[in-house]
Amino acid sequence: MYRQVKTTPRKRPRQHRSKATVDTILGATARVLVKQGFDGLTTNSVAEAAGVSIGSLYQYFPNKEALVAALIEQHVEQMNAAILDELTRVAALPMAEAVRAVIELTIRAHSIEPELHRVLTEQVPRVGRMARLAEADGICRRMVAGILAARRDELAIGDPDTAAFVLVASIEAITHRAALFAPERLRDPRLIDEAVALVTRYLGVADG
Repeated sequence: MYRQVKTTPRKRPRQHRSKATVDTILGATARVLVKQGFDGLTTNSVAEAAGVSIGSLYQYFPNKEALVAALIEQHVEQMNAAILDELTRVAALPMAEAVRAVIELTIRAHSIEPELHRVLTEQVPRVGRMARLAEADGICRRMVAGILAARRDELAIGDPDTAAFVLVASIEAITHRAALFAPERLRDPRLIDEAVALVTRYLGVADG
């Protein structure tokens, strides 16, 4: 069992300069975390990699757990924002085309830094961010359910909410398993093709 430590930032950056400092610190945290792992990560190593004083780092983050927690928050927000933007963009497209666009974005986004994604996923229980992941998942699932409900007459599904849960869970599982255990598959177009086939057949729509 992980020991409970404070993982909330000491203060939130308000000005552009302080936000830039925090972004620099989090970027350094990601690099050190991938290279050294959580056990090898220290606030001193992050400060050195970021080119800031340890005092500047401690203005915002009390310990390395808080650094990793903030990095997870940033990662989840960026990924979720990209997916939600894509769902909004493709909502009125033919369903098979919309499915392919969202799956392509999801898989390709995870292919950029699969090692970072793996390390962050491992640390979620340690820094207590399961609730944040659940919140992001719920937002995405509700949006998918809304799209399915609006176009229910086109689809071979029963309950849109249940169908959204199945679809989001399936694509998340495929993407995360590849990121964790077979990152080379994230760059293989066949993975996208097979995931699209899975979803479109489930929905009862033709792809291409």
